[in-house]
Amino acid sequence: MSLDKMRNIGIMAHIDAGKTTTTERILFYTKKIHKIGEIDDGQATMDWMAQEQERGITICSAATTTYWNDYQINIIDTPGHVDFTAEVERSLRVLDGAVAVICAVDGVQPQTETVWKQADEFKVPRLCFMNKMDRVGADFFGSMDDVAEKFGVDCLALQIPIGEGADFEGVIDLLSMKELRWDSECDGEKITESEIDSSRMETASEWREKLVDKVASFDDALAELYLDGKEISTEQLKTAIRKGTICRAFVPVLMGSARHNQGVQPLIDAVVDYLPAPNEVPVPVGIHIKKDKEENVEVPCDASKPAVGLVFKIQYDREMGAMCYVRMYSGKIAAGTQVFNVGKHKRERVNRILRMHADKSESINEVAAGDIAVFIGFKLAQTGDSVGSEGFPVLLEKLVFPQPVISVALEPESIAERGKMNETLEILSREDPTFTHHEDAETGQLIISGMGELHLDVLVTRMRDDFGVKCRVGSPQVTYREAVTAIAEMSESFSKTLGGKENAAGITVRVEPRKQGDGNSYACAVHDNSIPKEIYEAVESGFKNSLEAGIKYGYPCTDTAVIVTALEYNELTATTFAFEACAAQGFDKACEAASPELLEPVMNVDISCPKDFVGEAMSQMTQRGGIIMGQDSKAGGEIIHAQAPMAKMFGFSTNLRSATQGRASFSMEFSHFQVKIGGL
Repeated sequence: MSLDKMRNIGIMAHIDAGKTTTTERILFYTKKIHKIGEIDDGQATMDWMAQEQERGITICSAATTTYWNDYQINIIDTPGHVDFTAEVERSLRVLDGAVAVICAVDGVQPQTETVWKQADEFKVPRLCFMNKMDRVGADFFGSMDDVAEKFGVDCLALQIPIGEGADFEGVIDLLSMKELRWDSECDGEKITESEIDSSRMETASEWREKLVDKVASFDDALAELYLDGKEISTEQLKTAIRKGTICRAFVPVLMGSARHNQGVQPLIDAVVDYLPAPNEVPVPVGIHIKKDKEENVEVPCDASKPAVGLVFKIQYDREMGAMCYVRMYSGKIAAGTQVFNVGKHKRERVNRILRMHADKSESINEVAAGDIAVFIGFKLAQTGDSVGSEGFPVLLEKLVFPQPVISVALEPESIAERGKMNETLEILSREDPTFTHHEDAETGQLIISGMGELHLDVLVTRMRDDFGVKCRVGSPQVTYREAVTAIAEMSESFSKTLGGKENAAGITVRVEPRKQGDGNSYACAVHDNSIPKEIYEAVESGFKNSLEAGIKYGYPCTDTAVIVTALEYNELTATTFAFEACAAQGFDKACEAASPELLEPVMNVDISCPKDFVGEAMSQMTQRGGIIMGQDSKAGGEIIHAQAPMAKMFGFSTNLRSATQGRASFSMEFSHFQVKIGGL
């Protein structure tokens, strides 16, 4: 299929805005499925995991491919819950366009803001779909203003509603200037088109004028026609809207009620008409790794060029093993061939290539530039790895994920389960980069860490149900961090006789604090060709392990820079063991002198509640050491924005429900680490 006829899109939104419901309708109208599955019944095609069906939420992004008017549309349905934000992030990295589903009653919700910022980061063009127009309190124009205000974007209304809430009948299409209504008898497949009623003509003409004015101000050729008072055709408008959407000058807005099968077909048309093909997005830049140097190279979307792809997701299947989701940026890869994993410097074999539809699949012979497919057979690949050809090794930018903030202790029910549990944890952490596990050096307990209570609950349930691991789970604990707050430099020497041979090393190291959120860094200022490469590697390994092991309390370090300023090397006594041990000792001493502090995670908390309970909700927040940051008014009630230490938020859900008669809810996401006064 030609690239012009291909679209890679994601569906993104706040939890419960209707992402999966909208995706189900898209699949139904494009004849990919023949029966609409509902989330409420646990029958949604894209929510195929047992837990997704039980909980009624999307946990892992599902991929599918469908066809509409000879166009191939690769769709990724992403989770809405903040605990699974990494799923959204890695999906957005490989998409060319996105549909933001926004609830017309609640407007922009907290998680919408998070995913919107992520899409901004990856420069993804978007459409907006105002969903739930048939619900009481729906306000299309208010929600559109909310999007414009919150995100600082120009919204371009392509439709206006005929009635709102219980009176919602259909839409007025501002391009064709027709009224569109959907027949509920045949699941909305039949669309009735009619002339605009005279009572609505004035409003429709006014909004049509606004649309033309906005598009013309972006496109010079249209501006000329507009100023001369000449007629602008629908095709000319569409071409200009497409151009403006791709370069993110404005965001086209459509509407409907996915649940009641209204407004979905125009949305699919808009995806095809306005979102970019893989060859219309900015060309990604990768790092071409040569023997002696690295240089930046552009990776154009061209099937005739060397192969370059990115593994953006890994999912484990009992029968097939690791299923690696790959977005191809250049060249093509055929089933049964070998590819080069650039980051790992290893060859991997592609046994099979699959085209996915949620948890179902069909085999294909090859995948070319611009397309998304699943590779079976990779043994080493991890999320964020670049794959391609050995002759042209290109490293695409690494995906960076947020750090876990909550931990629980795991214990196998018997010694026999230990091996099985470790194996399962390896699989799960390979699937999900925000899930980590380690053994506590002091207690010998196995600690797993993730993004929130729900995240860990889902993973533990998967261990038990999908992998059959019998284990006991401790109560959740906060994952703290350690960091230095001053600069310190220390020299350390190491000498030990093992097996009659002396092992000696000397290192001078400087530790420095970094800006909040910059993470750790390591640098070696010593460049002596007489020192073997393995010694440098041992020193680096020693310091990186020490950063993970922590300073005082055993929590990983963050925002700490380590610079090696001198090495004492004697070829007769130097060993990799000595330098690694010396690095660990030198790190501990330097950090002790650099005024280390314990940091605790602080969360952004958004509480949604009726006006009558705002005082109680705020009181619950401040009792936990939270700070109220602001408040928004919405049709459905008030949204309170606050920040609070993670350690104080356990059990908050129960207390909040009790104080507000069960009418308040909240969402929470990690904000930053701050110094914990008084330590542990």
